[in-house]
Amino acid sequence: MTSQSTNPVLTVGLIDVFAETSLSGNPLAVVEDADNLSEAQMRGIAREFNQAETTFIMKSDRADFKLRSFTAAGAEVAGAGHNALGAWLWLAESGRLGQLLGTHRFRQEIGNEVLGVELRATKGRIFGHMSQSVLTLGPVLHDVVPLAAALGLSPDDLDDDLAPRVADTGVAHLLVCLGDASTVDRAEPSAKGLLKVLAGAAAEGCYVYALDPERPGHAYARFFNPTVGLWEDAATGTAAGPLAGYLASRGLIADSLVVEQGTRMGRRSIIHVHSGPVPEISGAGVVVMRGAISL
Repeated sequence: MTSQSTNPVLTVGLIDVFAETSLSGNPLAVVEDADNLSEAQMRGIAREFNQAETTFIMKSDRADFKLRSFTAAGAEVAGAGHNALGAWLWLAESGRLGQLLGTHRFRQEIGNEVLGVELRATKGRIFGHMSQSVLTLGPVLHDVVPLAAALGLSPDDLDDDLAPRVADTGVAHLLVCLGDASTVDRAEPSAKGLLKVLAGAAAEGCYVYALDPERPGHAYARFFNPTVGLWEDAATGTAAGPLAGYLASRGLIADSLVVEQGTRMGRRSIIHVHSGPVPEISGAGVVVMRGAISL
């Protein structure tokens, strides 16, 4: 007689977030019903998937679901970015939230916070709209020479009117405005140099961006986060949110921002941000894989 395996089998998959078509946007690995996994198992699964982030979906006594996310390097990341939006789009596309017609509101537990998320069914697709925390701004980074060197650029490449500074709507990131989109693409960061700058600024990642003078309310960006072992990210909601809030506080945008990110990586992503008192990011996704993992 063949003995039955008692190892848990969990539903897993991949979803491209902030994507209009498959194999674009920012891929996210998702693991359902992860309540009984140890932290070591979560880190191991994230390493196995080897994606920018893997999100584990669990029960919550404070919200509809609890989410925990880990990078492939094993660092846990917080904030409501593509890691959270992708999980909700996955749940919706998988039927875990029932039939969605019109607008539906949910609550998610992320770290110590409970944040709102709204799903809207539009033209056969599900779009997620997700609140972040209230914007907080850190001090301006006046000495830009080490920062420019860490990015492989010269100080003249940085915009004089928008000095680098840390902004936070859930995760603190250093926002760096460059002259134009081509300069953003020229950035070739040094991990050692950038880690030193980020440590001094008390920031997790670095968001380099340029505003489009021909299209108000549009920005082109790249994101580097060596502090959690993530070199470049294709779409970063936890950086786009504070960027929109910061630009709105300077009167440079009205109430919305469209960010194009990931293009240089071949993973073009479009992030929509509403820049009210509590920034809200939105986008859609495409499920590209469903399966199971046995532990």
